[in-house]
Amino acid sequence: MASSQTLPPLAPFPSASIRSHLSQQDVDGMLEVWSITLQAYLSASTEALLKHESLPLFLTSFVTETSTAGPSSALGTSQTAKSLYGSTFLLISRLLESKPGPELSQWEFLADASKLYTRGRMASPLAAFFSDQTSLETTLSPPKKSLIAKLDAGLKTDLGALEQTLSRLNHLLHASPDAAAFFLAGSDFLDGLISCYKIMNPPLRKVIIATTFLCLTALLEEQGAGDSKGKAASKGPKWGVLSDTLYSLLSAAQAHKAGPTSGNDSLVAELVSATPLLAVVLRRAEESSALTPTLRARIELLQGFKKVGVAATRPRAKRRQRPRNDKGKSRVSEGEIQTEMHIHQMSQISVIQELFPDLGSGFVALLLDEYGDDVETVTARLLEDSLPPHLAEADRSAQLAPPQARDEPIHHEMAPRSTPPPHEPYVPERRNVFDDEELTESMTNLHFGKQNPGKTADSLLADRSGAPGKAAILSALAAFDSDDDERDDTYDADDVGGAVDTAAGGEEEASGSANDEALFRNWQADPKVFDRDAATRRGNPRAKLREETGMTDEAIEGWALMLVRSPKLKRRLENKFSTFTGQQNELTSTSWRAGGEEEDGGSSSNRGGGRGRGRGRGRGGGGRGGGNVAGPTGEKETEAARRRKEASKGSRANHNRRDQRAKKMARGGFPG
Repeated sequence: MASSQTLPPLAPFPSASIRSHLSQQDVDGMLEVWSITLQAYLSASTEALLKHESLPLFLTSFVTETSTAGPSSALGTSQTAKSLYGSTFLLISRLLESKPGPELSQWEFLADASKLYTRGRMASPLAAFFSDQTSLETTLSPPKKSLIAKLDAGLKTDLGALEQTLSRLNHLLHASPDAAAFFLAGSDFLDGLISCYKIMNPPLRKVIIATTFLCLTALLEEQGAGDSKGKAASKGPKWGVLSDTLYSLLSAAQAHKAGPTSGNDSLVAELVSATPLLAVVLRRAEESSALTPTLRARIELLQGFKKVGVAATRPRAKRRQRPRNDKGKSRVSEGEIQTEMHIHQMSQISVIQELFPDLGSGFVALLLDEYGDDVETVTARLLEDSLPPHLAEADRSAQLAPPQARDEPIHHEMAPRSTPPPHEPYVPERRNVFDDEELTESMTNLHFGKQNPGKTADSLLADRSGAPGKAAILSALAAFDSDDDERDDTYDADDVGGAVDTAAGGEEEASGSANDEALFRNWQADPKVFDRDAATRRGNPRAKLREETGMTDEAIEGWALMLVRSPKLKRRLENKFSTFTGQQNELTSTSWRAGGEEEDGGSSSNRGGGRGRGRGRGRGGGGRGGGNVAGPTGEKETEAARRRKEASKGSRANHNRRDQRAKKMARGGFPG
């Protein structure tokens, strides 16, 4: 074995921008040097590889660039490129089986390596690396916490970056069941996927469906496969965790269906409709004799959320018919026949590529041809990595060849005949109510968004091509009538008395108006009755107010709060219920007087009308207009004075004197 001192350093693999400036001869030379150097590294011990500083840098740069561009594009198809590709995998496998450094323990490196070398090769090294629980948590805990936070943030996060991260992680979840089970442990990650799926972003939704499918199917695989030293024993499928996860999906689907949105617009409905998840789980459970009644019931309940018209099962394939030579048509080329055969597979290819984005359309088409266009069988074979040898060694990134254009037009072997005259319809022209609409005439006027997104306000102001001329402005001003915008109120209904109040107040309005009056009277008397404290609520004024209005304490206090906050309501109640506010600047006489007496006897009327000063003795009283009750009968002033006396008895406490005199006489008193 070569020692660490004899191993030459490795230069990092150049990026795509640098490789574009290199000639093919330079690239071939670099590949040959790296291939020879890696052979020396493979002959060294594992301890020497771990101590070499340039090896992790080369491996990370090589895996990142090659997985991004593809092996064929980054390395080529030469024998040297294939040798370098295999030697790099052997080094990565050896380092992962024995605790590598932090550069090779990042989840990004492991995901890119899984994409580059596929699950068939990376499953065993990843199982050995993740057999140590410390390595599993150290590598996957940071991305799990970060993804949970981004998924819960929803629209506040960068959806494009989130989509790229999940798409990159899916390669690792597909290659390592331990990593998928770690992300699915607990409900936070699954709840985040369900919550983020509500965002209407089709590319992100496809990636979320693929992530959920890979995490769930990973529970059906054997996990914890230990290394040669036996760090951890092999474990079978986690049926209990899978059953609990299916129950969580069922609960989420039922809650979404009970909400305001459509039940088909949920992650669960799309998952069970666009992927063969339930069929794969049911088949594996039956094969392992682990299909309990509970698991079967949950699978059947999830089957009810399948969307109508969307399924992952295979459609009826078109039968290939041999072209007959007696129909007068030209022969069809073999390329056209292959193109027609792949048309019905396009939807199936897209379904499989959503779950396995690293597979090319050509490779997926080969799988569908091998297994009779059965998407479920193809998915199961890919998950179990049990492909036949001729498919396992095929190029997984192969794409379907585009249809070739015809070099020569098709000539029909039919005798030429004259063109018949066009048939005239019975109705010369069909008319429609929308024929004169602007959008029906030409679609050139229809646009989405801004018509000129590149223009700014400054450019629009600077463009004077569409500005009106000075003559047009002056003519418009001359034709403008400043009185045209005045409203004609000649026939206003309110002004001529024609307005009719059609709002018929009911019992609720009458009771509310009565309560408003009582509440407003109490508010004017004492606003403290409406205080919001326990002492006020227990007081007698509040009890009387409750009994009078029939309202609760909360309603009474709320009414007062609205009155304080709404000056408009306060003014309306004052105008409605306050007939006199106590503010009167002038005291006017309310009694009737003759015209001459109002002017001549004004001074005596004012002097004699007081209570006390200027009042004569006897029953004649002060001069309220010059009349006397003891005057001659029949005179106008005497009769008016007598009427005023009778009318003012209630206001001058005459009834009180009468009642007190009756009580005194009843006790045995004497008059006088």
